[in-house]
Amino acid sequence: MCEAAEKDLYAVLGASPSDSVQQLRHRYQQLALQYHPDRLGGVCPSEAESGVKKFLEVDAAWRILSDQNSRRKYDQQRRAQEMKQDWPVDSTVFLEDMTWDKDECVYTYYCRCGGGFNISEEETQKIQDDEEEETKEGQHRGVVVCCDTCSLSVYITWSSQTKTQSLK
Repeated sequence: MCEAAEKDLYAVLGASPSDSVQQLRHRYQQLALQYHPDRLGGVCPSEAESGVKKFLEVDAAWRILSDQNSRRKYDQQRRAQEMKQDWPVDSTVFLEDMTWDKDECVYTYYCRCGGGFNISEEETQKIQDDEEEETKEGQHRGVVVCCDTCSLSVYITWSSQTKTQSLK
């Protein structure tokens, strides 16, 4: 399932994740007939080769999506991958350039819309603790933060040597 997980299996079948098994079967049967090696006998060798590859791809997708358990696992992996995708980031902001609010214990960077990008000291500390083992000295760490009023987001970064407000 590793190799097949790189491609969107629903797209291979020309289907959507909300399709039923019957709808997936129908798409599979159509594509299997279209790309079956026995039906590609009269075409040039390069077309036949690409047809066989497409047939094998369709068959692999069907094997995973036809079984309820493997489909569930695939859907979970797909959702996890979607969650890991990067957000569109408007700019990069250094934690040191943000305003520290002592009363609320948050760092704030003001957005051009008038809203703000806020990250609490607790969040920065948690990220520092989580990445402590992974980040080598001198490297930067960071997190994507969305504006509290518009759709912009910024990547807030800081050096591994930077300490948050409470540790200073």
